[in-house]
Amino acid sequence: MLRNRSNGGERMTLQQLRYVIEVSEMGSMSEAAKRLFISQPSLSNAIMELEKEIGIQIFIRTNKGIQLSVDGTEFLGYARQVIEQMELLEQKYVVGKPHKQKFSISTQHYSFAVKAFVDLIMHFGMEEYDFAIRETRTYEIIEDVRMLKSEIGILYLSNFNEKVITKLIKENELDFELLFIAQPHIFVSSKNPLVKKYKEDPNYNGGKGVTLEDLEDFPVFRYDQGVNNSFYFTEEILSTLEHKKSIMVNDRATLFNLLIGLNGYTISTGVISEELNGKDIISLPLDVDEIIRVGMITHKNTVRSRLGEIFISRLKENIKNDGLV
Repeated sequence: MLRNRSNGGERMTLQQLRYVIEVSEMGSMSEAAKRLFISQPSLSNAIMELEKEIGIQIFIRTNKGIQLSVDGTEFLGYARQVIEQMELLEQKYVVGKPHKQKFSISTQHYSFAVKAFVDLIMHFGMEEYDFAIRETRTYEIIEDVRMLKSEIGILYLSNFNEKVITKLIKENELDFELLFIAQPHIFVSSKNPLVKKYKEDPNYNGGKGVTLEDLEDFPVFRYDQGVNNSFYFTEEILSTLEHKKSIMVNDRATLFNLLIGLNGYTISTGVISEELNGKDIISLPLDVDEIIRVGMITHKNTVRSRLGEIFISRLKENIKNDGLV
């Protein structure tokens, strides 16, 4: 219920803040109205009243749907903080069913990100939560963080893609924070002939790892990038190299199954969690003159949530334990 101000105006309400959050997540007034169990006109009116009250345009309405304005993006960050703090107060002091905590990240296919996500949930000990981890395409990670569908995105930069990805990050009002620098590795099945070759002779190739020539007859697996499938958005370095055998996949489980079934390889950071992925996948160093700079992206106009802080803390702790920093 709206309350009158002393000057005759109206105060924003928690309900209106929840409306803004839902519309931003759905990207549509009609879909948000369905989720909120109210009519679309009522939702639209509530949003417009709020915009009038605070003197900014939160959403830009176009023929293609709804997008957050620059001011709206900043407002949404604070709205999330208010709702989160209110829910924590209610959970602690109000008798009744606790509210679900919400948190989401988008990432390239990194097991260390999944492990930090697991650690967050185990550490926090919440009875109820509504979390999301999206292992997805590079462009969609940037888009998710831009639209605040995810609070944190995790991706890599290389000498090849840095100019393009950094430009896109800056254009979308995002920040990039370096997490660690990795030397290129390959993931292969523990039964791949290269494992035996490398393990039996630690001084093979001067101890620098397997060579590109070693990989010529093995199929390479890459993550499909959809409509943005340019060399700059690929999740693997050396994307311009030609290969005799190449297979595109969409998810990590399929890729790992193919590594085992077809004795192929994929280029990666070399960081893998045996706890989560078992002992069937092995990491071997790759002898190339490249480095991989893995980092996280966040929106400039938002305040980091408590869950976001805990996730980042766990992420950095795991990276340190793996000897990457």
